[in-house]
Amino acid sequence: MIDAYEDPGTPDTRGGWAYLAWLVRRQPWRSAAGAVLASVWMVLMAVTPYLLSRAVDDGLEPGDTAALAGWTAALLAVGAFNAWVSIMRHRTMTRVRMDAYFRTTKVVVGHAARLGATLSRGVGSGEVVTIGVGDVHTIANSLTVIGPGVGSVVVYVFVAGLLLAVSPLLAAVVLLGMPVVALLVGPLMARLQGTEAEYRERQGVLTARIGDLAGGLRVLNGLGGKGLFADAFGRDSQRLREQGYRVGSVTSWMQALGVGLPTLFLAVVTWLAARLAAQGGLTVGELVSVYGYVAVLVGPVAFLVDMGYQLSRGVVAARRVVGLLRVEPEPDTGNAGPPAEPSVLHDPASGVRVAPGRLTALAGARHAEVAALVDRLGRYGPTDVTWGGVRLDALPLDRVRAAILVADNEADLFAGSLREVVAGRREPGAAAIARAVRSAAADDIVQGLPAGLDSPVSAQGRSLSGGQRQRVRLVRALLADPEVLLAVEPTSALDAHTEAVVAGRLREARAGRTTVVTTTSPLLLDHAETVYFLVDGKVAATGRHGDLLRNEPGYRALVARDTDDDTADGEADEPGEAGERGDDGEEAVCAGSAVSADDVHGPVRAQPDDIDAEEALR
Repeated sequence: MIDAYEDPGTPDTRGGWAYLAWLVRRQPWRSAAGAVLASVWMVLMAVTPYLLSRAVDDGLEPGDTAALAGWTAALLAVGAFNAWVSIMRHRTMTRVRMDAYFRTTKVVVGHAARLGATLSRGVGSGEVVTIGVGDVHTIANSLTVIGPGVGSVVVYVFVAGLLLAVSPLLAAVVLLGMPVVALLVGPLMARLQGTEAEYRERQGVLTARIGDLAGGLRVLNGLGGKGLFADAFGRDSQRLREQGYRVGSVTSWMQALGVGLPTLFLAVVTWLAARLAAQGGLTVGELVSVYGYVAVLVGPVAFLVDMGYQLSRGVVAARRVVGLLRVEPEPDTGNAGPPAEPSVLHDPASGVRVAPGRLTALAGARHAEVAALVDRLGRYGPTDVTWGGVRLDALPLDRVRAAILVADNEADLFAGSLREVVAGRREPGAAAIARAVRSAAADDIVQGLPAGLDSPVSAQGRSLSGGQRQRVRLVRALLADPEVLLAVEPTSALDAHTEAVVAGRLREARAGRTTVVTTTSPLLLDHAETVYFLVDGKVAATGRHGDLLRNEPGYRALVARDTDDDTADGEADEPGEAGERGDDGEEAVCAGSAVSADDVHGPVRAQPDDIDAEEALR
């Protein structure tokens, strides 16, 4: 089998059949051994009726004890040897399937890691999950064609040859049986591929919707849209179930034919052989052998039908994998060098000019527009942004990732100790971690865990509250210490007191470094040296927070918390204004911000100093 660190090779992405053939070619000797062992196993099963017929005709009928004993010993030897062959066949085919399983897994994971940010734009999250959970297993199972499939064809021809020596009529019936099976099963295979492909498509969509619901449930609840999404999910589930019934209907017919046709085949040939024996055309031993031959063929014919079923599903799964492998990563053709000194980051589309060494805030009513701006500034997609007069897409991608960090407030957290979670690929010292923890106001998180920084954190930080997860992400971003930090809503899940502490310490921690935050929180905006007020994705006004509050009514309506609609007793505003609080009392949506349905699907980005697989999950 493929080693964990072995190169899986370059897959053939011309189509589903081509990919399956590539998997076979990657293990030629094992595939050949599986085919040979399966052929020998089935041929020896067909030899057994012949030996039995000789024992009857040469030993039992004439009363020759020595001949009977000899043929009986031969039967025993062949049976014992065939048992060993069967064990080796099973072991070999298991290795063939496992190699295909792990090789496909490595190919998919490796390609996903190379795609990085392109993955989420080219393939839905539900599609990736479904490929990893179901398609890889289906592809591996389809390789049964190598063993039992080849063996079934070999033994079918072998038995036809044996029957030709007994009766040409019986041999003709056997040879005509396989075309009849193909005519009956062939249309079902084509139909299965169509229904299976549609089922897989809907399954991927539904899986993606599950992820969207899980990630945005709090926001949906605050907006009052949880019921709407639940109804839509229910309708999609019903359609998927109905499509599953259609797949099951075709599958049941194929499985029924796989059992019924060989049995009917056995009955026809046995009836003909019995008539020939009654007419004196066959001896008793030959009648026994014919029955045995046909009984042996029941298994191979069923194998061939099942092989068609597995191949139909395997080709559909392979096409999905090939579709993922055809997604190309973002081209890295840049050869220009990054600015030698801190420089202005300019986005012509919006008019934002990020001055070097300053704390800049971006405030906009629509999260999706602000997030799109950050994507351009971080080169996560097509961009006209310049850095020091040089276009970002003219710079090598690895240099951009090393210098400009996009820190999303919902970036992925991998399982491990808290120290490993915040350190990423680097090994920061204790003093650096302590400074970052303090700057993110995360001291209480470390102190509250049993083993401090060495305490385990579950995947996605599920063992932490929403506000704690956000501060852990901020610690990780500060430890990376990039030249340019683009922080998306870094305090949106924090209570007012903690947010005020983080706002003050963030500016202090990033003194002299270029920092951009997206926020509508007055506490954070008040610490920014420059605030850009965005309307429809473009700069409507710029200045200090206080100046914009006095001079821009639109800005004041967006960020001010003391509006006329506030209740006297401090009750929550309308959904999307005051934000929903979780069990830990921290805000899930920043107070005073305008939340749209686009917020549910905001971008999730990984940190460039984390392990490569994290960028693949973006």
